[in-house]
Order: sequence, then C-alpha cells, then structure tokens
Amino acid sequence: MEEVGQAAEAAGSEPIVEGQAEPEFAGEEVQETLFIAESITVPATAPETVSALKAVVEAAIYITDEPLSADQIAEAIEQPLDRVKEVLAQLVAEYSAPDRGLSIREIAGGYKMATKPEHHEAIRRFVKNLQPALKLSLAALETLAVIAYKQPITAPEVLDIRGVQGAGVLKTLLDRKLIAAAGRKNVLGKPIMYKTTREFLLQFGLGSLAELPTLKEFEELGRLALTDSEGTVAASTNASTPNPMPDEAAVEPGPSEELDG
Repeated sequence: MEEVGQAAEAAGSEPIVEGQAEPEFAGEEVQETLFIAESITVPATAPETVSALKAVVEAAIYITDEPLSADQIAEAIEQPLDRVKEVLAQLVAEYSAPDRGLSIREIAGGYKMATKPEHHEAIRRFVKNLQPALKLSLAALETLAVIAYKQPITAPEVLDIRGVQGAGVLKTLLDRKLIAAAGRKNVLGKPIMYKTTREFLLQFGLGSLAELPTLKEFEELGRLALTDSEGTVAASTNASTPNPMPDEAAVEPGPSEELDG
C-alpha cells in the first residue's frame, strides 16, 4: 500500500486507497470528455434532411400541372417557409445549368417545371415522330386479354371464349405488334397460336406477364366498381326524387271547381 501511495504522489494525484472511490477527473479532463461524448452522440443529419426535402419539393413541382407557390409547398409538406424558399432557390440554380434539359422557373407566382426554350424546336420535331396513342376497341381489348391470360392460344379457342368472330380484331392486334404468331398447334388443321409481345409489356407498363392482375384481383375490382356505381345511382335517385304531392283530400277546391259543382 505504501508503494501505491508513493507512486500516486509522484504522479501528482491523491493516493488510491482500497475500498474508496476513485477520484474525479480534473476540470480540463472532464470538459474534454464531455466534448468527445457530444461529438459522438449528436448525429450529423442536417445534410440528409436537406437532401430529402429538396427531393420532395422537386417531385411536387414535377407532378403538378399548375405552378406551385412556396406557401403551398410549405403548407403541404409542413416545413418552414424560409426553408422551402431556400430549397427552391437551390433547385432553380441547379436546373439552370446548361447540361439540364428541364428548368424550374417562377411563373405566375409559383414554380413550374418545363423544357428549356432553346430546346423547343428539337422537342417539337421529336414529338411529331412519336407514334399515336394506343387506342383499342372493346372487342380488341377483350381479345388481347384472352390471349394474355391463355397464351399460346389459337383463333378458334379465342372464338370459343368470346363467343363472337374475331378475325379482324386479331389482324388489328398483329398490326399494332401487340401479339405475334407462336407456332402452330398440333391438332387437326394445325391452327396458328398467338402470344403477346414485348410491345404489349411496354404499352401496359408491365415488367413481365407475372405482373398481370390475377382473376381474384379482377373480382375485387369488379366488386368495388359495382359498390361505387350503386352508391352513385342511389345518390342521384335521392337528388332527383320530387317532393311528394299533397293529399288530394287536403286540397281545398278553387273557385272554378266550386262553380263546376
């Protein structure tokens, strides 16, 4: 014990006696320890928060057709107005770079995303060369649905399911490149079998045929649509129902009726 006390005195501190608590750190050591603890426990989330806020504001401007004001954005995402204005200024500066095809501009008191004026001619030529929007008749959609779920399938099999002739509809789907021949079925007459194409997946936004809705999902959608339509019909019926006519016995005869009597 004496040797421990001498070693402690040589180090400039109080000796540590067995059974007693260790002495507290000096003031400078405590401050240094607290500083290190704070630097470890306080996460640096500010940059991540700013990036996330910028992404949300950018998406909000992108999806809206009308210009959005800073007040509208701040209220919708529940952020301080000054902070939203700062993010908007950053986005405007970033989109004004020459390597960006879009711009975010302040129009009519709000912010809107649009193509840059210097690219309008190139964009106009590009749009003219685009294929027209896909428009299919109800018969074509029915035939396409049968082929999508039953492929490979022959024309007679499609006829059996739909109950109507569909040679012209099949030609339309072939011309639109939504279906293609998938060989011949090994039965009498060897009819051509049909399947959907990659263009079908592109037009309907599908990654694969596995993403097609199941029959159970179709039934659920049909039930929801029927419920909505019944509610709409009931509401319109209540709104159009005339007021009940008063009881004829309670109606007093007018002068002309008294003369007739």
